[in-house]
Amino acid sequence: MNLRKSLAWSFALCLCATLAQAQEAKEVEKLNQQLKQLRENFEQQQREMRESFERRLREQQTQLDSLKQQLDASKTNARPALAPSPGVVSDVPMPANTTTKPWRPSDPIRLGGAQNYLNISFDGLFAVGTSTAKDIEKLETGGHDPKQRGFTVENIETTFEGKVDPYFRGQAALVHQIDTSGESFVELEEAYVESLSLPANLQLRGGQFFTEFGRQNQSHPHTWDFVDQPLVMGRFLGDDGLRSAGARLSWLTPTPFYSELYLTVQNSQGPTLHSFRNDNGGDPFFGRPSSQGRVKGLGDMLFVPRYVASFNLSDSQTLVAGASGAFGPNGTDGDTQLYGVDLFWKWKSPQQHAGFPFVSWLTEAMLRRYKAGAFNWDLNGDGLADPNEMVDPATELPAVLPRETVTDYGIYSQLLYGFRKGWVAGLRGDYVAPTEHAKYESIVGSDSDRASRWRVSPNLTYYPSEFSKIRLQYNLDHRNGIGDDHSVWVQFEFLLGTHAAHKF
Repeated sequence: MNLRKSLAWSFALCLCATLAQAQEAKEVEKLNQQLKQLRENFEQQQREMRESFERRLREQQTQLDSLKQQLDASKTNARPALAPSPGVVSDVPMPANTTTKPWRPSDPIRLGGAQNYLNISFDGLFAVGTSTAKDIEKLETGGHDPKQRGFTVENIETTFEGKVDPYFRGQAALVHQIDTSGESFVELEEAYVESLSLPANLQLRGGQFFTEFGRQNQSHPHTWDFVDQPLVMGRFLGDDGLRSAGARLSWLTPTPFYSELYLTVQNSQGPTLHSFRNDNGGDPFFGRPSSQGRVKGLGDMLFVPRYVASFNLSDSQTLVAGASGAFGPNGTDGDTQLYGVDLFWKWKSPQQHAGFPFVSWLTEAMLRRYKAGAFNWDLNGDGLADPNEMVDPATELPAVLPRETVTDYGIYSQLLYGFRKGWVAGLRGDYVAPTEHAKYESIVGSDSDRASRWRVSPNLTYYPSEFSKIRLQYNLDHRNGIGDDHSVWVQFEFLLGTHAAHKF
């Protein structure tokens, strides 16, 4: 009996010990899971804060530079003694020479004192090449694209940038170009001021500037990844990009990931408002005359909302998505609606050196709904077809165009591979087309500005340094009704000074 009790107690003790060990193992596993979750949450917060930190890094650096200059000025506030004239002995001791840091090519060309400063940079962009197209100016839709065989001065840009005071910074860009006839002209591309210290993560910009529509529109030509601009941008936003005078308010939203909301209000008339109130150089637009007009009220303004969000997929991958809209009147007594979405993804090796190797992919798609007003081409009311009037081939009388909505769409997608330091290979595909045949085309004939076309563009870019680049690009263009064209372009860029930073 005692033996049975002893065995029973031994078994019970072993069972209790086993259960205790199992319970202890569960507690250890639970603690490990909690530790893992805390570590993941911490890493996620680090990734989310990184984007916001990088955005404000440059503004903080600007303020630090200003404070440093003020401190240096206070140390040398005493008036220095004048150097004696030759042959004259002075009893006043000369101040000791202060060693200044030598200027480097990567430093900005800076003018100004401790209170404010002015950075100046100069960028030259040139191209040389040839094409089988007879109408290169129509083949290339961008104002900064190569427009002729031989050499093209694409863009000569002088940028002025600096801090106005603790509350504002300003930037201006003057562009010089030479057209295909050899005529030179200078234009004010951008000139704006933006706030530095508004509350609630708000920022206000005012002046003349590129509109926040899509991803590439607000980029200057020297930052493009290809020699020419995408076809859809030239067709919808114009040969010189969508830009005008106005104001833009942005809000860095309080989300766990980086996201920003923009609202831009600008004038809707001028040659840089291609799909809005633009006279199109006096040529018909969608078969009708188009006029610029003037701003008479709020309804004559251009409204452009945009939202962009960034996600760190991993320590080496980033995804940026955006959506845009642009709404305003056009020059045919109607209004225009533009819609756009863009997606950007980039991978950079954890073992990268100077940003290489990397892979990036960018896609933008746009849709335009142009509400065109009715128009009678019988300009003098005599009922007869005059030389300056558009004729309906069916009746041989002045064309009478109905009110209608013309809808077009386009897309481009590009892939870049930085396979070694300074070397980047790229491939871009473009496509633009109408959604349907417009009514006015049935009356006056097909419109080449709406014809379907596509382009494939491989290129190779070499950056000897951050101040220069050499690019080789081939274009295969296909236009409905015209056929295929082949173009080869070599582009060269040099930069003097440090250009203002561009968005990631």
